[in-house]
Amino acid sequence: MLRFLTAGESHGPALSVVVEGLPAGLEVRADEIIAELARRRLGFGRGPRMRFERDELRILGGVRHGRTLGSPVALEIANTEWPKWEQEMSPAPGVPSRRLTAPRPGHADLAGMLKYGFDDARDVLERSSARETAARVAAGSLAKSLLAHLGVQVISHVVRIGAAALEEGTRPQIDDLARIDASEVRCLDEATAARMVAEIRAAAKEGDSLGGIVEVVAYGVPVGLGSYVQWDRKIDGLLAGAVMSIPAVKAVEVGDGWAQAAQRGSVAHDAIYRDPTASATGGYGRRGDHAGGLEGGVTSGAPLVLRAAMKPLATLNRPVLETVDVATGESTVSFKERTDVTAVPALGVVAEAMTALVLADEVLRKFGGDSVAELVRNHAGFVAHLGVATSAVE
Repeated sequence: MLRFLTAGESHGPALSVVVEGLPAGLEVRADEIIAELARRRLGFGRGPRMRFERDELRILGGVRHGRTLGSPVALEIANTEWPKWEQEMSPAPGVPSRRLTAPRPGHADLAGMLKYGFDDARDVLERSSARETAARVAAGSLAKSLLAHLGVQVISHVVRIGAAALEEGTRPQIDDLARIDASEVRCLDEATAARMVAEIRAAAKEGDSLGGIVEVVAYGVPVGLGSYVQWDRKIDGLLAGAVMSIPAVKAVEVGDGWAQAAQRGSVAHDAIYRDPTASATGGYGRRGDHAGGLEGGVTSGAPLVLRAAMKPLATLNRPVLETVDVATGESTVSFKERTDVTAVPALGVVAEAMTALVLADEVLRKFGGDSVAELVRNHAGFVAHLGVATSAVE
């Protein structure tokens, strides 16, 4: 129903994204997309590129007078550094000034070189770079706008950087988002944020990097998104795949996830009770949200909770990782591109975008509609039907 494709390289002239399947009549404001892109650049521990890089947005198609037409929406995010790279990254026939032949462990460099037959790691790293996630965030901004018409909001926060971790059970509400974004590390708790900053400073001093964990929470998610009827319709699988596709993410959990592996079933599941006031969920409530808003591949109407774990960034500020020069066959150390000490704060914003894109796709599959007005009516009809079912039980 909703799909998107990105194109472009890290140091190319621009990134582009085409989003297909958005209904007509969705308000699109460039300043809102730019604001989302700016959130992606937040975070203590980011490299110097984040300080001078700017995301110059152009809407190339699918929008007229501020509203979608129902046709594909095309966005372009210009690279303000392009003049410095125009010769090195030129699409015209030629040769690079220098080949990168010492692939970096932990990156796609060597696997990509072997897969595509390249002798220059730049042919891989330019596309596998996390810079591509800017295009995802732009697409995710459109998905968030669509979801907002149904009362769905998606936020994120950082729960761990290195050894510094937020206390379990600390979960933000929608009103906390401005305070989270104002934090240097996008952490809800000031004391924990200070420990995270100290961890980053210590790693930076040693030329090392840090990973961490972010939590994404979606409020107002309708019951009934996804399905148990086929493996590829289960929304937890779709969400996990989408978030796992973000560069450097190595694990994704839903709800209590890994913790449930050590629990007994009598305490791990969310008991069901009658709640006549909960018309949007058929008159039923849950005593807890261990499942993270998902059961059997279907949303339950409870808040959706995902966590993503990012590995320490593989490009370090000191040359210590052993590799092999593919041109000479000799042992050496990997080359260094500009890098961050950590990108965990940015991960949360990208994970929001990917979560919103999956939810928007499933909303369109469930409720349909060629226009936003039709989608809203269809959703309202579904909720009204649940309310009727609640009354019937009473």
